[in-house]
Amino acid sequence: MTMIRTKSVFLFAAFAGAAFLVMGALVVGQASTGLNPADLLKPLADSWPSYSGDYTGRRFSALTQVNQSNVRQLSLAFAAKLSNGPDGGRAGPGGPPPTIIGGEGTGDVGGGGATTVKGAILSVNGVLYVTTPDNVWAVDARDGSEIWHYFWKTRGGTHIGNRGVAMWGNYLYFVTPDDYFVSLDARTGRERWHKEAVPFSQQYFMTSAPMTVGNHIIVGTGNDLDAPGFLMSFDPETGADQWRFSTVPMNPGDAGLETWKDLDAARHGGGHPWLPGVYDPESHLYIFGTGNPTPAYMSKPRGEGLDNLFTCAIVAVNVDTGKMVWYYQTSPHDTHDWDSAQTPVLVDGGFRGGGPRKMVLTASRNGYYFTLDRRTGEHLVTSTFSDTVNWAKSLNAKGQPVRDPAKDHHVGGSLVSSANGGATNWPPTAYNPDTGLLYVPTEETYAMYYLTETDPRGAMGLGGKDEVTVAAMGHYISAIDYQTGATVWKHKFRTPGTRGGAPGLLTTAGKLLFGGDLSGNFIAFDPANGKPLWHTRIGEVTNAPETYMVDGRQQILVAAGDTLYSFALYQ
Repeated sequence: MTMIRTKSVFLFAAFAGAAFLVMGALVVGQASTGLNPADLLKPLADSWPSYSGDYTGRRFSALTQVNQSNVRQLSLAFAAKLSNGPDGGRAGPGGPPPTIIGGEGTGDVGGGGATTVKGAILSVNGVLYVTTPDNVWAVDARDGSEIWHYFWKTRGGTHIGNRGVAMWGNYLYFVTPDDYFVSLDARTGRERWHKEAVPFSQQYFMTSAPMTVGNHIIVGTGNDLDAPGFLMSFDPETGADQWRFSTVPMNPGDAGLETWKDLDAARHGGGHPWLPGVYDPESHLYIFGTGNPTPAYMSKPRGEGLDNLFTCAIVAVNVDTGKMVWYYQTSPHDTHDWDSAQTPVLVDGGFRGGGPRKMVLTASRNGYYFTLDRRTGEHLVTSTFSDTVNWAKSLNAKGQPVRDPAKDHHVGGSLVSSANGGATNWPPTAYNPDTGLLYVPTEETYAMYYLTETDPRGAMGLGGKDEVTVAAMGHYISAIDYQTGATVWKHKFRTPGTRGGAPGLLTTAGKLLFGGDLSGNFIAFDPANGKPLWHTRIGEVTNAPETYMVDGRQQILVAAGDTLYSFALYQ
């Protein structure tokens, strides 16, 4: 039985198909064939069925209806404002849509904060699936009208954001700040089941969009305290555990244990994979990034000079077994909370005059860019994409930056670039195979880093430091050549804005690059040189744009806070 609320009326309805009664009216679930997991193997075009659109993480759409010749004619197709909470349904022409209530909370603990769409919005069979913490909506992709709304009553936790749902057949999957893994029927919003993924008592909080790979639903943990990170695979039918990969050593003899002070330090070492990865179907490798070690800013509890594997790394695991195949650490012994959890990008292409090569690209929060061989993890390229980054002394033989201890947090302070937010952060990059360039949201900042707690017991998690930003040199989109690591062009935004870093990006075969600036504009750029081609002011862009086809018309979708904006050609 599922509780449904429509404004002030509650009733219980048994779902025996797609139709159910609400307030005496027949509400029919969307007739949908759902999502075949095999469709995720296809190049990104008519739909947007996963976090990055497809498995490559490139955020490159093959659609060309909107292109350089007509982008100036883009018009608003619809604007849809969302409202979260148990009464979050927005009335449409047929009355208010149903709000389905779930969750393990009592209802007296709120998530807090405004409705802000930060993550991916799936577009499958003419329906958009949108999330914020504790909320999932189904929205008609034609006009933005709501179909249903699901609200999760939380036990609490950190409600910093939710990055979207995964889909398998007619089922949706998402995670909650109080650590539940939840499945809904995409046609009705009805909850199928939920299970605690990790212990809420350890103050994990989960924000990542799950990923569908065959018969696996894969998602990682988040935590800012001293708890170990996990990547988890669940059965899409039952939610049963299939495998768990620990990103830090948990037992005597585990790989990487020698890179920690001792086993106890490793078991509290962090390394959370809090963003989705990418998938290489030929090698069956799921490739993802991991977060910072803990305590984040104090070296001694982790072992001075030790790498602290497998934190701040790119890791490849076999998708069927969860066993690690290779890793590459982008920040050995990180001391600045510069996660490498960003979604990497898979590229097939030539490399420095040689034949085709299969690669993985990543721009790290630490200001360094890397090209790796995605079958072996072999290092190919390292470069800086931030001109101000100053925390490393050199590169070692593996192409890894070598930390300068003088740029750690000190009682007397240390001038470091970048500030804590990093040279880039979680908003996704995009790669265009026509230009051969990776586009990276970038910021260049300086901060004074102070150590405020010299007792390791007071420096757990993200504690024990203070930071004062002293300069913002600029916010940019950086275009990087994966073969050399060189920054081919940088587009500097005119105003610094009030948020850290630029929003995520989208690029298309129509020779366009879409993204937001820090002044509330949504912009189309020329991906070859960064020249702006079109813009409209919608307010602070809060997620990465996407594109798909509805009824033969290409739509460009983006969110600004609680509102979805869709643009299309009407001439």
